[in-house]
Amino acid sequence: MDGRKSAYWMEQLDERIMEFIRSEGWASPRLLEGERGFSASERRIRERCMCLHYAGFIEPIHGDMYDLTSEGILYLKGDLDAEHYPEPTPSKVFKDRYATPSDWAHASVKPYW
Repeated sequence: MDGRKSAYWMEQLDERIMEFIRSEGWASPRLLEGERGFSASERRIRERCMCLHYAGFIEPIHGDMYDLTSEGILYLKGDLDAEHYPEPTPSKVFKDRYATPSDWAHASVKPYW
C-alpha cells in the first residue's frame, strides 16, 4: 500500500475491492460481501464499485462482475495519482437523478455507513 497516491474521495474499502480483484481476477459486490475482511454491505460495495468504475479503475466484465483496468493496476502499483482522475459524485455516477440513492443527499457529505 505504500506509495499509492489516493484521491481525497477514496476510501479504504475502494483499495480492498481493487486488491481482491487483483488477487482473484474478478469480483462482484455479492461475492465481496461474503468474503472475510469485508464488513460492508453488498449495497455499499456496489456503490463503491460504481464509483471506481466511473473513475476508471475497474470495469464490468459481465453483469455485476468487475475486473481491474490498466489504470487500476497502475494505481495499486503506486504508479498513478488518483487525484488526477474524475471525482465520482452521485450525480455523475448515478446519471439519472432518480436513480441516486436517497442517502446520498449531497456529494460533499460522506455517507454514514
